[in-house]
Amino acid sequence: MSTAHSNLHRSPWADWWEGTRRTDIWWTLAWFDIVLRYRRSMLGPLWLTLSMGAMIGGMGPLYSSLFGTELSKFFPHLALGIIFWSFFASMVTDACTAFIGSSNYLKQGYFPISLFVWRSMARNMIQFAHHIVLYIPVAWWAGISLSSSALLVVPAFLLMLVNAHALGIAVGLVCTRFRDVTQIITSVMQMLMFLTPVFWLPESLPGRAQYILYNPFAQMLDLLRTPLMGGVASTHSWWGIAGWTVVSLVASSLLFAKYRRRVVYWL
Repeated sequence: MSTAHSNLHRSPWADWWEGTRRTDIWWTLAWFDIVLRYRRSMLGPLWLTLSMGAMIGGMGPLYSSLFGTELSKFFPHLALGIIFWSFFASMVTDACTAFIGSSNYLKQGYFPISLFVWRSMARNMIQFAHHIVLYIPVAWWAGISLSSSALLVVPAFLLMLVNAHALGIAVGLVCTRFRDVTQIITSVMQMLMFLTPVFWLPESLPGRAQYILYNPFAQMLDLLRTPLMGGVASTHSWWGIAGWTVVSLVASSLLFAKYRRRVVYWL
């Protein structure tokens, strides 16, 4: 009884940290999610790499011809665009069902809900690790030489994880309460894929359409992709993501503090 009482009256920060620090639980759950998804398969998660490689290999020459761009320049751009966008989209869509898919745990006993957001993120990071290896042969073929600016991908990736966790908590809470929001978010992500420079080059935009690049997904993609192509991301992308990070942290903190105890009643 004393444990249940302390859990119910735990501060939001203590509740969040309790779920975050249990890496042994959420990482194991994420790993078994992957294992169960590909059990009885000879190649297992390598199917992720093969299917993504087939998509990149098929789209690269085609879109390079359509846009009239040199393949050695366009192919790395497209490969990283597809790899990172797949990561973004799966992070967001999986966050919608992070608590719904974990209802069997949440209904049986006390679990801090942040633990299941980390589980969703860890599962997607394992998938991302299978995808990003495809960039190595693409970069070698295109002759990309990386400079010290490539190290900027590390803080950019950490910023992405912070935003993914904050967005995962907010989206997970809203989608658990209002189930139709999941369909709305899925449709919005499909639309944003074409408004983000995944398949096209940012410099091909006319001046009056440059506002599209203020899309936070476009800015995050710029921070992650440009250093891996031997360039430096624009300053406005850093400032844009910094502002977006503050907004997402504040919004998710408010939602988490007010509604974290109600999740089990919404399931």
